[in-house]
Amino acid sequence: MSVETLTFGCRLNTVESEVLRGRAEPGATGRDLVVVNTCAVTAEAGRQARKAIRRLARTRPGVEIVVTGCGAEVERADYAAMPEVARLVGNAVKLRPERWGETADIMAARTAEPTRIDAMAGHSRAFVPVQNGCDHRCTFCVIPFGRGNSRSVPVADAVEQVRRLVAHGGREVVLTGVDLTAYGRDLDPDLTLGRLVRTILSEVPDLARLRLSSIDSVEADRDLIAAFAEEPRLMPHLHLSLQAGDDLILKRMKRRHSRADAIRVCETLRALRPGLVFGADLIAGFPTETEAQFDRSLDLVAECGLTHLHVFPYSPRPGTPAARMPPVPGATIRERAARLRAAGADALRRHLDGEIGARRRVLTERGGTARTEGFAGVRFAGEVPAGEILTVTITGHDGQWLRA
Repeated sequence: MSVETLTFGCRLNTVESEVLRGRAEPGATGRDLVVVNTCAVTAEAGRQARKAIRRLARTRPGVEIVVTGCGAEVERADYAAMPEVARLVGNAVKLRPERWGETADIMAARTAEPTRIDAMAGHSRAFVPVQNGCDHRCTFCVIPFGRGNSRSVPVADAVEQVRRLVAHGGREVVLTGVDLTAYGRDLDPDLTLGRLVRTILSEVPDLARLRLSSIDSVEADRDLIAAFAEEPRLMPHLHLSLQAGDDLILKRMKRRHSRADAIRVCETLRALRPGLVFGADLIAGFPTETEAQFDRSLDLVAECGLTHLHVFPYSPRPGTPAARMPPVPGATIRERAARLRAAGADALRRHLDGEIGARRRVLTERGGTARTEGFAGVRFAGEVPAGEILTVTITGHDGQWLRA
């Protein structure tokens, strides 16, 4: 009997699946167990997960399928109606297989459970969740109802997890969460993500590289901003949750920043850390979005100097305020998403052009690939061992990957 995981969605799910591989055990049925860790950030994410479940049941007859993740919280009826699913497990008890039979309210969760793993199978970079849930209520988002309210992992537990990964050969750690810049508020009014970053770098001197996952730009604290200027082991790459470039659309999204805030944060950080590379999440075709308002999102790519874009064609989530707003036609949404992706591809190409001839320190990954400190992907002509930090000369690129 075996235990496998099938993961959709965010880095938090990726780590939690790794934890589950070590904790879950086949039940009394004697069947192989597959835990499907679902995502609900878009309607398409749910469709893909349900499609995969049906395929799994068809190709692995007799396997026991357990569904967990955000889909098991916010799309519970859809998964419960699937005959292929043996059990639904909510996020509140996901990491405790001994409690899978309980019904637990994710909105009542008050603590974030630390992860305790030695490594992440197949990954040169290890993700460390330090925060879970979200106190904000963006009008397009259901994730707070899948993950609950914001809660943080205590500093000592986060440091211990990083130390454990490094002791087992980890070279780079990525701090992750649902609303990462909310870190610490529930534990201590003075505790911030910046303080956590500085503590990790101070107490784990053998950690070669520390990186952050997506952050809310307007909530970056002073210590975090200063750390980018003062801590060379904090990687010069940030992915920002921007979502749009027009102030009225941002207001309708119930975001907490303005267009000017986004530009100012990028300018401030780039002045402190020249060469800092930015990525961003952007939504195309949010309800009521006019062509002029979309153009302001398109212009933001250049004005913020964005390099790596995650473009999401808007899809309504039942029960959210945005789903009740006047929609943009589907064809228009797809066309705008394509234009945003094209702008992102052009920006990435220009960035890669500027890397040619440079000497860069890279962390090698599987399949003869690596990542620079600025997160650009690198391909080698031949195989290289994964998990090595090398200094290489960049010789060219193909529009997506650097060559070295």
